[in-house]
Amino acid sequence: MGAATDQRSDYPDYAAPVARAVRDTAGTLGVLVCGSGTGMCIAANKIAGIRAAQGFSIEAARMARSHNDANIVCLGERFVPPDTATAIVDAFLATPFEGGRHAQRVDKMTQLEAGPDGVNSPKGAH
Repeated sequence: MGAATDQRSDYPDYAAPVARAVRDTAGTLGVLVCGSGTGMCIAANKIAGIRAAQGFSIEAARMARSHNDANIVCLGERFVPPDTATAIVDAFLATPFEGGRHAQRVDKMTQLEAGPDGVNSPKGAH
């Protein structure tokens, strides 16, 4: 779902369809890449049901999956060399969610989406 050329593109245009595909297809994980990884991560997290995390290291990717049930890993091509990026993605895809004590925290994050201040709240609601 990525850009077909190396020309400038806007990361929300790619983060949203990837995030929706991950949300709508059970068991699916996603990978997003931009210059820093931050823009993709912020944009993907605007989609309800998405827990996107920056994969700045192999251990960070493992922790995002095992403790936060992250379903998208975001990489910064300016900061992560290609061989490291491959190892990060491999670790992310291979790591299961641990559940247990972490499930309660993930449930709380899901509740935030419905908010009074979450993404499904009307503007200005408190």
